[in-house]
Amino acid sequence: MKKLVTLVLSLAFLAAAAMPATAANTRMELVKQSTLEEIQQRGELRVGFEAGYMPFEMTDKNGNFVGFDIEVAKEMAKDMGVKFVPVNTAWDGIIPALLTEKFDIIISGMTVTQERNLKVNFADPYITVGQTILLRKELENEVKSYKDLNDPKYTVVSKLGTTGEQAVLRKIPKATYKSFETETEAAMEVLSGKADAYVYDLPNCVVFMAQQGKDKLVFLDEPFTYEPLAWAVRKGDPDFLNWLNNFLRQIKNDGRYERIYNKWIKSTEWIEKVQ
Repeated sequence: MKKLVTLVLSLAFLAAAAMPATAANTRMELVKQSTLEEIQQRGELRVGFEAGYMPFEMTDKNGNFVGFDIEVAKEMAKDMGVKFVPVNTAWDGIIPALLTEKFDIIISGMTVTQERNLKVNFADPYITVGQTILLRKELENEVKSYKDLNDPKYTVVSKLGTTGEQAVLRKIPKATYKSFETETEAAMEVLSGKADAYVYDLPNCVVFMAQQGKDKLVFLDEPFTYEPLAWAVRKGDPDFLNWLNNFLRQIKNDGRYERIYNKWIKSTEWIEKVQ
C-alpha cells in the first residue's frame, strides 16, 4: 500500500512539474502559427483590397495604388519593419482569398457585419462611414450638425430606398424631405440651391465634394450613423489582432491618422491624381 501511495504521489509530482513546460510549449506553438510571425519571417505584409472604392483604395494616373487604406497599410508595414505588398482582388472573392492565405489581411473599406464576422475576425473599427452631409454654402454658420436641420424650413434630400433616406426620416423627421432616383440627382439639388442639405454615406460625399462641391458646398464629415469599417484577418490569431489594435491606437495618437484622414477624407486635392 505504501508503495502504491508513493507511486501515485511521484506521478502527480512529475505531472505537475511537466505542466509549466507544456504550457510554455503551447504558447510557443501559438506564436509560431501567428500570421504576425509569418510576416516577420517573410519580410512582407501582403494586403488584400479591391481598387475602386474612393477615397479608400484607387489607382492613380500612373497606375499606382493610392488612397486612405493604402497609406495606412504602408504605415503598418513600416511599423512592422517589412515591405508593403498590395494584392488587388475582386470583392466577391476577397474573404475566400484571405482564408486561403493569398494575403495576410484585408484593408479594403470592409464594413463589419455579423455574417462576415462568422468567417473572419475584425480588428477594432478604424473609421465610421455612416451618413454625412453636404450643405449649401450659405448655411455654413447656421447649421453645424444634422440636429440643426430638424426643422421644416430646411429641405433635405437623399436617394430613394437607401440608408441615407432612412437616416433622414429617423433622425431629422421635421425637415422637409425629398427623395431622388440617383445620388447625383439628389446632390445636384443642393449644388443648384434648390435644397439645403444632401445626406448620404461618407465615401460618396467625399467624391462628390472633390468632383463638384469644392468652394461651393460645406462638408459636415462627422458621420451621424454607425457603419464601422475594420481590418479583417483569419480567425484564431490573437497575437495579430493584439498588434493591429495597438497599432491603430498608436497612429490615432501620434498624428499619423489625422494626417492621412485630412489628406484623403477632408481634402479634395487627390481627385486630380486619379481622374
